[in-house]
Amino acid sequence: MPSQNIQWFPGHMAKTRRMIKEMLPEVDIVLELLDARIPYSSKNPELKKIVGQKPVLTILTKSSLADPAISAKWRDYYRSHGQSCIFADCITNSGISDIPKAVNAILSEKLQKYEDRGMSGRTVKALVCGIPNVGKSSFINKLAGGKRAKVEDRPGVTTDKQWVTTSSGLVLLDTPGVLWPKFDEKRVGENLAMTGAIRDQILDTETIAVLLCGRLRKKYPDYLSERYKLGEMSQYDDYQDYELFETIGRKRGFLISGGEVSYERTAVMLLDEFRGGIIGRISLETP
Repeated sequence: MPSQNIQWFPGHMAKTRRMIKEMLPEVDIVLELLDARIPYSSKNPELKKIVGQKPVLTILTKSSLADPAISAKWRDYYRSHGQSCIFADCITNSGISDIPKAVNAILSEKLQKYEDRGMSGRTVKALVCGIPNVGKSSFINKLAGGKRAKVEDRPGVTTDKQWVTTSSGLVLLDTPGVLWPKFDEKRVGENLAMTGAIRDQILDTETIAVLLCGRLRKKYPDYLSERYKLGEMSQYDDYQDYELFETIGRKRGFLISGGEVSYERTAVMLLDEFRGGIIGRISLETP
């Protein structure tokens, strides 16, 4: 269970930080990918320090999985802080075509200077960064119009830097997805675990799934009731989160000898269905 003092892959973070610092002079802009369901938890608190004055465009990925009403609040939040942000989705293609235009708008002064020097049409280079499993490779492939970067629905597939050319004139530098050395808030670790940014193999998935069940009953009770045929949710008011979780496993028929519920199968199913948007469009954080 992620806690306040657990260290996650500090060596990987140090290596990627060095790589980003080395490559920064070569790029014009940083594309920071966040998970639209957890914009706060998926934001690397060290990024600002690493990139310094380099312009940053924030792209909230997997937007078709996030609650649209909450995404609208995040959009307003970013705008009110003077930050450029785009909600993008590689499944529905929404927002993808807006990215080159947004990059050109942010870099308009720099591009104008190039034009004044007779260097119009110069390639714009962007460094793409984000946590594991945020969808960097899928995003890069969408912009490139083909399969250039490795794509798998598990964290940690990209292990080294790679340059990818796109049809819009943008050249993208893919970097490995990493988590920072420690989470100052327990809830951040939980959110990253629920959305799949931390490998399930190193977590107690049953604990994570029970926590998720507790979150969903508070914020999205109707989705939970409908998906798992739970009926009127008020009948579970006295249930602990794990008891409701058990009820879901029982409804699904995930039983082992003696009529006990298989926590493992129930946990895997619940996490998979949440991550795949099958339960509904769900956001775990509001601004």
